[in-house]
Amino acid sequence: MVSDELWSRIEPLLPVRPVSRTGPKPLPDRQVLQGILFVLYTGIGWEDLPQELGFGSAG
Repeated sequence: MVSDELWSRIEPLLPVRPVSRTGPKPLPDRQVLQGILFVLYTGIGWEDLPQELGFGSAG
């Protein structure tokens, strides 16, 4: 999990995402970062992320 302290350092570095009225609603940046870190830590494929984790699994 991304701690509040770590997130407070990372969030200002992220670009502002333009609002889109089409397509699926994007996940919050913090959730996506947690998914990326989970993939890097475990070596699991992005498409193999369990959906119940809520990290943006493509599966």
